[in-house]
Amino acid sequence: MPLIDVVELVMLVVLGYLCGGLLGAVWVCRLAGVADPRWRGSRNPGFSNVLRLYGPRLALVTLSVDATKGMPVLWLARAGELPPWAQGMVGLGVLLGHSYPLWYRLQGGRAVASAFGVLLVLTPYVALACALCWVLLAWRVRTAAVASLGAALLAPLASVWLAREYVEVVIVFALLVLVRHVWHIRRLGRSSDPGGGMH
Repeated sequence: MPLIDVVELVMLVVLGYLCGGLLGAVWVCRLAGVADPRWRGSRNPGFSNVLRLYGPRLALVTLSVDATKGMPVLWLARAGELPPWAQGMVGLGVLLGHSYPLWYRLQGGRAVASAFGVLLVLTPYVALACALCWVLLAWRVRTAAVASLGAALLAPLASVWLAREYVEVVIVFALLVLVRHVWHIRRLGRSSDPGGGMH
């Protein structure tokens, strides 16, 4: 990759990180005049905790923000005709920004909604398959964390069939989501704090 392309990629990854660090739950709850969800419920800034605390309206707005915040920078990456691995680097920047935002002391969400938004741009059919899996599992087991784990496990398999050129990228995304969820489940097991979901 020429030097100018490397500079462009680095700038897009940094921009993706900055976009990812916009935690929808924090800003939506702040604008709505309610308490920061990081200090209540499961203490995770995401869809399911906002749903549990404040109801479906604020939860859906949170979901929309987290799913769409990285899309503009990903569109730039695709418009620049970056190869799939480079587009994946930009998407990973979004997910890392959401999971480990510097301005929130690296205390972010579990990146499920953000990963859905990234996949919706890069591999839309994989994203839709994972969303369907999430909905079905959430309806069947009534546990959003289990639904998120199932969707993350499905994503690499679906990419083999639906988006083969992005398989490695999707595997990295799925591993990040799985690690974040396993860590959270272990933390909940130690603290007996109920929760888990789409963050």
